[in-house]
Amino acid sequence: MAAALLANTLYSLGFVLEKRALTSLPEVSIRQPARLLRLVLGSPLWIGGSLALAAGFAAQLVVYRTLPIAAAQGIFVSGLVLLVLLSARLLGEETSGRERYALGAILLALLMVVLSLREGSDTVSQDAPYPLILLVCVPSLAAGVWLYASAERRTRNRHRRPTTGVEYGVAVGLLYGVSSLAIKGVSSRLTTHGIGGAVLDLLSSPYPYLLLFTGVFGLVMSQAALQRCRASLIVPVCTTVTSLFTAVLGTLSFGEALPDEPLRLALRVAGTALAVAVLLTMPKHDTAPRPSPPAKELASP
Repeated sequence: MAAALLANTLYSLGFVLEKRALTSLPEVSIRQPARLLRLVLGSPLWIGGSLALAAGFAAQLVVYRTLPIAAAQGIFVSGLVLLVLLSARLLGEETSGRERYALGAILLALLMVVLSLREGSDTVSQDAPYPLILLVCVPSLAAGVWLYASAERRTRNRHRRPTTGVEYGVAVGLLYGVSSLAIKGVSSRLTTHGIGGAVLDLLSSPYPYLLLFTGVFGLVMSQAALQRCRASLIVPVCTTVTSLFTAVLGTLSFGEALPDEPLRLALRVAGTALAVAVLLTMPKHDTAPRPSPPAKELASP
């Protein structure tokens, strides 16, 4: 529990620091990944945010070794409250009434998932069949990249109203959902005795390669989306998609059984359905005050 709360704090702080750094940088694009990396790596504030996210990743490894997947996701998403507070305080972002109701409904949905858990009766699985993991992850990665590219094409339309970033959040959330399953897999591989055996066992699995793909593409996609959209909206959407993806498909892939009791099963299914319904009804166009646009590069004299 302590590791999960620490991960929440580090992830929220990391996203807010990265967003603040991106607002002072020239506009970035996934079509120029090398330029994007050069710009962000030259920002000490962005590097600080990335280090916070990396520390959150380490805490997440500990969580997945001690809690069932669904329980971990319920705790992780509770960090959305901290994220919204930090975004308002440090970024000056404001959420509309409809968005606040949506975030409240998401928290209620995930509270239902947490209430469906019972200590001692939920198993923590340590392995999953590799073909099943690939069957779940590869189409999800393709869907995430396709959805992001579609959102990019619509955004380039000058006559289109400003987007809230829901499409970006869903796309990046799918990639991070795959990353979350890979983190779960890595945590299970680290149980092998001896460093050499653990490394060989890990390299023979698909998990490090899934992490590499989601790390590279997730970094480029998330930074471009985070610069264009409010962190207080895009990150909650991304986090919700990641949590639902991991809780549902991760539970099935790693063989962590659903509750046997009708009430607990109803809470888990209803909580998942409510979160999906909220995502589908969230506003697609931005009406809240937007932060100042990023500074443009000065032309050479």
